[in-house]
Amino acid sequence: MCGIICYVGKNKAKPVLIEGLKRLEYRGYDSAGLAIQDGEHIDYYRAVGKVVELERRIDGMEIRGTAGIAHTRWATHGEPNERNAHPHCDAAQNIFVVHNGIIENFYSLKKKLEKFGVVFRTETDTEVLAHLIAQHFKGDLVEAVRKSIEQIEGTYGLAVLHRQLPGQIVVARLGSPMIIGLGEEGHFAASDTAAMVNYTNKVVHLNDNELAFLTKDDFAIYTSQAKTVQRPLEIVEWQPEDSELNGFPHFMLKEIFEQPETVMNAIRGRMEPGEGVPKLGGIMPVWDDLLKCRYIKIVACGTSYYAGCVGRYIFE
Repeated sequence: MCGIICYVGKNKAKPVLIEGLKRLEYRGYDSAGLAIQDGEHIDYYRAVGKVVELERRIDGMEIRGTAGIAHTRWATHGEPNERNAHPHCDAAQNIFVVHNGIIENFYSLKKKLEKFGVVFRTETDTEVLAHLIAQHFKGDLVEAVRKSIEQIEGTYGLAVLHRQLPGQIVVARLGSPMIIGLGEEGHFAASDTAAMVNYTNKVVHLNDNELAFLTKDDFAIYTSQAKTVQRPLEIVEWQPEDSELNGFPHFMLKEIFEQPETVMNAIRGRMEPGEGVPKLGGIMPVWDDLLKCRYIKIVACGTSYYAGCVGRYIFE
């Protein structure tokens, strides 16, 4: 369950983004990263493991930028390693993208981009977005993102920075939450209200097939057909669990209905197109030890425990 937090404002982005990522930790993830813009320079850092690993990596660094995007990743396409962690960028390191969701046609898009000479550096579907946006960019980042998502099949909640456009962030959503937060010291965007609850309770929810343009003083929402959207802000009384229930009365029922999509995502992220052998990140280094095991213990709680009980019979 990936998470996104973005900030553009008057204060340094680094502490805001790190705090936001920590508030998204309950969603589960295997790596984290951020990109922070200072003028026409963008610093980006990624780390495998907990947000604290990313925090240690940048501890003591003077990162002065006041606009940034950050992400916690749960691997779907590509192994859980630093190279595949978000954010991802184009070859010129102008475009930086974080993304939740699944790009179902990424393989065909990747092949088309490779014909234009694009060299991919990761195994992720998200990198396709960075190269598409770079290809469409003609000075207007909103338009470049809009044209890029027209080519996407699948789901996305995404946020984009451009090196030549300091103080601007573009976000978009289809099938993956994205919420705009309006604060006194700047504006936010996040996949979950939890990430920005300490800074604002004034929010605007993006709907599917919508984009938003953020600066420290203003924001605008557009449809995927480039029409302007006017939407009133909401004052939220936030509870951590509310943002995750999506209308279900409790998590067990929600997770039951999520099973088909969850199974599909687990398979999709570990099968290379055209190959019949799955790639299971993290298993190969301990493969020989696993073959020596006589017993397997499944430790879980809640609905994961019930899934483990079913898994026991499959293993046996």
